[in-house]
Amino acid sequence: MQKMLKIMALLLVVTTVVFAAGCAEQGEEGASEEGASEEGASEEGASEEATPVEEGSSVEESVSAGEMPTYIVGTEAQFPPFEIVDSGGNVIGFDIDLLNAIAEDQGFKVEYLDQDFAGLIPALQTGNIDIIASGMTITEEREEQVDFSEPYITAGLALAVTVDNDEIQSVDDLQGKTVAVQTGSTGFMKAEELKEAGVIAGIKDFPHVNEAIEELKIGGADAMINDLPVTEAFIAAQPGVIKIVGEPLNSESYGFAVRSGNTELLEMINAGLENVTASGKYDELLTKLPNYMEE
Repeated sequence: MQKMLKIMALLLVVTTVVFAAGCAEQGEEGASEEGASEEGASEEGASEEATPVEEGSSVEESVSAGEMPTYIVGTEAQFPPFEIVDSGGNVIGFDIDLLNAIAEDQGFKVEYLDQDFAGLIPALQTGNIDIIASGMTITEEREEQVDFSEPYITAGLALAVTVDNDEIQSVDDLQGKTVAVQTGSTGFMKAEELKEAGVIAGIKDFPHVNEAIEELKIGGADAMINDLPVTEAFIAAQPGVIKIVGEPLNSESYGFAVRSGNTELLEMINAGLENVTASGKYDELLTKLPNYMEE
């Protein structure tokens, strides 16, 4: 009996030692896992910590591309030299380069959506686009529908005819004539005004200005009313086809457009335009106007 008690006591001691060793090992593993978890959390927190903005750094340098807001820009990309599609299918032009420079200055991104000019304001109002950059003239009628940026170029309407037409020298010679224009443009509005006044007999309007030019070239219209800088750029690129006659029909300015009441975006565009102009970038882009016609 006494021998049996000694054996049981010995077994109890062994069991206690094994149990204690197991608990110690488990505690060390738990501590190791907990430490690893805390270390991982520390590293994760460090990676999410915002990078401090250095004094004098631009918005682009302090905000990653993923954090930049992206705005959809509506444009009618058949209005050279302000909007045009190059051989690679990219939308380029003066307006595009200028807005890209403004976006870079203000720290936002832009994506371009090509569509007919007449549909740009409705698309802006319904929220399908955020900005219009399409050689759009600032008019009182349009200001009732959208908010315009500060003017970025002074334009005007020109009367154009084929180079061999010596009959039409000015608006006074349009009696009973037909003019070609772009749908929804200020040239279209001017043509309607002249028709109502009994000056011209008919209007042929087209979605794209190049179609109006083509109509003039083939004799389908007697004259064309279109924005002066666009007509001048076409003549520079393809001399000997059409010519401008008489004085500009009016004076007008282009502006970028946003939805009515979108003051935050409008203020960014205006601030960016001011900075781009002050830096000399605007003048640099202006000298490139004829180049866009060659793309």
